[in-house]
Amino acid sequence: MVQVKGKGRNPRILIVTPEITYLPDGMGNLAGKMSAKAGGMADVSASLVSALHELGADVHVALPHYRRMFHVETAQLVANELRKYKSHLPDERIHLAEDRCFYYRDTVYDRGDGNLKLALAFQREVINNCIPYVQPDLIHCNDWMTGLIPAAARRMGIPCLFTVHNIHTQKLSLAQIEDSGIDAAEFWTNLYYNYPPYNYEESRDRNLIDLQASGCFAAHFINTVSPTFLTEIINGWHSFVPDSIRNEIRAKYNAGCASGILNAPDSADNPATDDKIPFKYGPENHREMKRQNKLALQHALGLEENADKALFFWPSRLDPVQKGPQLLTDITYRFLERHPDAQLAVIANGPFQQPFWDIQNFHGLHSRLAVHNFDGRLSQLGFAASDFTLMPSLFEPCGLPQMQAPIYGSLAIAHNTGGLHDTVEPLDWQRSTGNGFRFDNYDSNGLNWAMDQAMDFFHQGAELKERQIARIMSESLNRFNHKACAQEYIKLYEKMLDRPLVTRDVSKGALKTPEIHD
Repeated sequence: MVQVKGKGRNPRILIVTPEITYLPDGMGNLAGKMSAKAGGMADVSASLVSALHELGADVHVALPHYRRMFHVETAQLVANELRKYKSHLPDERIHLAEDRCFYYRDTVYDRGDGNLKLALAFQREVINNCIPYVQPDLIHCNDWMTGLIPAAARRMGIPCLFTVHNIHTQKLSLAQIEDSGIDAAEFWTNLYYNYPPYNYEESRDRNLIDLQASGCFAAHFINTVSPTFLTEIINGWHSFVPDSIRNEIRAKYNAGCASGILNAPDSADNPATDDKIPFKYGPENHREMKRQNKLALQHALGLEENADKALFFWPSRLDPVQKGPQLLTDITYRFLERHPDAQLAVIANGPFQQPFWDIQNFHGLHSRLAVHNFDGRLSQLGFAASDFTLMPSLFEPCGLPQMQAPIYGSLAIAHNTGGLHDTVEPLDWQRSTGNGFRFDNYDSNGLNWAMDQAMDFFHQGAELKERQIARIMSESLNRFNHKACAQEYIKLYEKMLDRPLVTRDVSKGALKTPEIHD
């Protein structure tokens, strides 16, 4: 049982993340400026902090000080003026890691080897300054860029949750860590090495540390971003998962200290309020508004403008290693030839753009097949305009498009793997269950079968389709949202602490001072 430090107060939670989408008002003097996003981690971190803050929990967040991305104009400020942006103010809950390597960046991550330097600078500030200042009762770390912090937290006796968003990692030596300003000798035994260390001196220079595996090894609890992806890792699926990471995740799972918690789409992904689409709608009026959006997208992409065509939308990067665009190019011509009332819109970047262009040009399919570079506004319109969204990924730690799509009334066509398994259930329109089309065999025949199933649904009567899509939209809005995601993390925090984050006196509607456990 964890003893909460500080009598008469709620447990203090510190969320450590290299990216975030937004922070709620009341968190600090720069809350409205905080936005640095590279992927789903930013949305999850933002929603979790917001939900905890709204609940009344004692939540703090640590992130790098991306001054340019936060629109702090450093060129016009002198050193003394910059101090007011630091987080160590009486009511501040945002704690910014200060280092020049963050100040002038336009993106969260580098394309080359610079990410390791960023990660070390971030963790140095969190370990040396932020944790001693905040004195948290629980720390929540995210991905390999925070992989040293669970080891330091364990040395300090602070419970730590480590979230694995992606199976990426970096390796480095104890010497590199210490040269960056982190006293790793304090917690070196809590790190994961290439081989079992004999002693500190023997390992310092040549026995490399795996940051992602270290986070899993040292944390008290871990989670992946979908339950099925966790199961797949444990069962030995996916050869790209390093043995070091797989073994540590498996060990945590066998100890009852691992779970899967689904991410959620951005709260702005709602066709009733989305400013990126020309015709807004909800479950009750989706049919006509989606037709209008379809005409708008067809016009923008040069497709035949006909709202009665079945429109298939590809939303993800064209990456043949993970996303499976080669499955679609294998069948594109045959599928469009077999279904003359179908169109395909690809709004994505990646190496597989060229095969789609080749198919388009060789077969003269310009009115039925469109290929366009990724554009945020067009992509949102793709969800609002399309009947079906394609997600034939080989593997998927979580995935977001298959959750965004049904909110917009576009049914997902997905390979039965990872987060896709957890979020796409086969549609049975006769029983009014399910929300999409799922195929088990990862090959072009499997995708072709699922797309044929989608066309069978498209050819059903208008009343049946309207009723089913309205149901799916309503269910998806209630199911795929940040509140539901945050509640799962809150449950895990409370399990780790063995007590509520906030105790409320229900009879009076006020906060009740929590009891302190011995």
